[in-house]
Amino acid sequence: MKLSDQAIRLIARSEGFSSTPYRCPAGVPTIGYGSTFYADGRRVEMDDLPITEPDALALLRGEAEKCADQIAKTTRVTLSQGQLDALTSFAYNLGYGNLIASTLWRKFNAGNFAGAAEEFDRWIHGGGKILPGLITRRAAEKAMFEGVPHA
Repeated sequence: MKLSDQAIRLIARSEGFSSTPYRCPAGVPTIGYGSTFYADGRRVEMDDLPITEPDALALLRGEAEKCADQIAKTTRVTLSQGQLDALTSFAYNLGYGNLIASTLWRKFNAGNFAGAAEEFDRWIHGGGKILPGLITRRAAEKAMFEGVPHA
């Protein structure tokens, strides 16, 4: 199963675009659509040169597809398209390591999809604060996970 274009759009919309490096709410140097690394594996640094929006979108797609592959390889249950897309958006935002260490992941892999869906609502903090953008993103991810039609 391949990551959908809807997932890419959700991630891009949620992350927003910046041609120049900035610090995300957690203080990590970031560029483009929430990228903390370049395709060659280098970490983003605050003094890096700007990137174009098409380059940022290609970077997002490459990173998101890697996340989706990791998720597909390590899940113990059959993934729906919406579940793959939602879990990939979540992992793109928080990191694959945080996903697989989460209660959301444990419930999902145990086949408790309703319980896993409820866990999205818990991940709305950034830099120690509740962030309105994360509330919106998690609601969209939860809907996607549950198979609710989305844009």
